[in-house]
Amino acid sequence: MRIVDRYVFVEWLKVFAATVGVTLGILILNDMYNELDDLLGFKASAPRICYYYWLLVPSFVPVILPISLLISVVFILGNFHKNNEIVAMRASGMNVWQITRSLWIAGFLLSCFLFWMNASVVPTSKENAATLYNNLKFESERKSNKNGALVGKISLLCFKNETDGRLWFINKFSQASKKAYGVEIHLMDKNGRETSKILAKEGVFDDLDMCWFFTNGQQIFFDAETSSSVKAEVFDKKYYREFKEDPQIMKLSMSRPKDLSLFELKKLILASGDRDSENMRPYTEQLVSLWVSPFACIIVVAIAIPFSISGVRTNPMVGVSKTAGLFFSYYLIDSLFSAMGSSGLMPVVLAAILPNLLMLLLALSMYRKAL
Repeated sequence: MRIVDRYVFVEWLKVFAATVGVTLGILILNDMYNELDDLLGFKASAPRICYYYWLLVPSFVPVILPISLLISVVFILGNFHKNNEIVAMRASGMNVWQITRSLWIAGFLLSCFLFWMNASVVPTSKENAATLYNNLKFESERKSNKNGALVGKISLLCFKNETDGRLWFINKFSQASKKAYGVEIHLMDKNGRETSKILAKEGVFDDLDMCWFFTNGQQIFFDAETSSSVKAEVFDKKYYREFKEDPQIMKLSMSRPKDLSLFELKKLILASGDRDSENMRPYTEQLVSLWVSPFACIIVVAIAIPFSISGVRTNPMVGVSKTAGLFFSYYLIDSLFSAMGSSGLMPVVLAAILPNLLMLLLALSMYRKAL
């Protein structure tokens, strides 16, 4: 590595490390503002609260890295510009690539690192933190459960099984006991016509047999052609061994796509049986976006360099402002395409890839002009 490369890299690394620390602190404080009162309300001990945030920290990495990289690159190149170091380097015969190639390498390595984090560490981090939070919540509810209230209650749990043609409505569900109250299930044929309906006072997901059984209920059968009821069978307790819907999958289907980990998104989409259905499109788009998002680090470098090393007669703050504007435009375009993919206006894969590709081409064209 040449002296100039080492110099640029070390100066950038100092600012990048400081920015990561500050950004991480802000995100932790923001989460503490939202969640700490609940954790204290659960009477969680200080070590368990610290462990919860230790588990949560890796999930902040996809947010921290692109922003910290942008700020650090803009700051260090702006500082070089201000001190006329860019002029000195170019006067010695160096072009823009020779000056900034260590930053390009850093952006590429961070993209690889972020790809690995998104594929393994971040999903595990989010799921373990959520599990610990729920365990603390359930323990607190069990201790204060004097009126027979449900532990880990979810109100109005809905799920549509596209593959097997079942539409579920559960009035109340206990996550701790996996018991459902007020169950209504509509069974449909391949043409979407209702063939029967199950109504039950209670239902339980049997972890051993991996199926549902219901108590105090009835199953009403319909004529698919006329939609009129044909007969009704009343039962005290009945196993439906073909009903394999996992309550955890049902819960995931009620969550916002951005709140789910990579593993949870894959599990939910696989269980639904149709990733291109209207209900699954937002989750499929989020899944593809997680795979594509690491390229943001390379895009950030390509955006920041052209404006940060613009002509010496230009105020460096002008370049910083343009860089920030283009960066936020990138996220605005990404959100727009994401909405289009989720609503079915365009294929979800294209909606996730196209914003990154367009912005990268635009940034590279500006970089070429800066050469």
